[in-house]
Amino acid sequence: MSGPRVDPAAPALPQGDAKRAAVRAMFDRIAPRYDALNRLLTAGMDQRWRRSAVDALALAPGDLVLDLACGTGDLAELGARRGARVLGVDMALGMLRGARRRGVPAHLAQGDAEALPLRDGAVQAVVCGFALRNFSSLEPVFREIARVLAPGGRLALLEVGRPEGRLARAGHSFYFDRVVPAVGGLLSDRAAYAYLPRSTAYLPPLVAMLGALARAGFEAPAHRPILLGAAWLVTAVRGPGRSAA
Repeated sequence: MSGPRVDPAAPALPQGDAKRAAVRAMFDRIAPRYDALNRLLTAGMDQRWRRSAVDALALAPGDLVLDLACGTGDLAELGARRGARVLGVDMALGMLRGARRRGVPAHLAQGDAEALPLRDGAVQAVVCGFALRNFSSLEPVFREIARVLAPGGRLALLEVGRPEGRLARAGHSFYFDRVVPAVGGLLSDRAAYAYLPRSTAYLPPLVAMLGALARAGFEAPAHRPILLGAAWLVTAVRGPGRSAA
């Protein structure tokens, strides 16, 4: 996963509380067409990537799973199909309404990733799909995930990336930086789909992300590229100690 890329001609990306408010408003706006655009822009591959993330959790029937930044509930639905009990948390009410309209078999709650409505060690697994770059700060989120995960609990994070190979990077950049904003702007919300490629600037290099997970109390971190690095699946296991304060 690449580090920040900043276009000096582009408007500054929001930070802190301003980012939190902007992201919530953006996802409320795009919720009605969110699922359809995901399928179109990834040619349906996003569903396969999500299945890989849920597979990595090795869920047992009855496990309590947190789908963090659950959106309209794709990952929550996949977890429920494996016999897990699922809690979906998202800060955007529009997304939660979309999950309810779909009849996703999960408990759904509005909440902040830095202050989850769960007791310590309450869940056996946490999954988060394509949302890391939308949080205000990753380290507090990782600490909060570690707090609510039971020791030995599993974590799976899906996020966009940038391929390393020259040709793959050029092709991906053309599609992700130009085609996606154009199609998303035509069919949904221009500002939101212009933000999508720019938001990769919020992501730290992969090695730094793995270090942040270790500091939060996670062990056995692993990662694998998807589609030549256009996306990444990061997994880890909650260690036996307390989360870092």
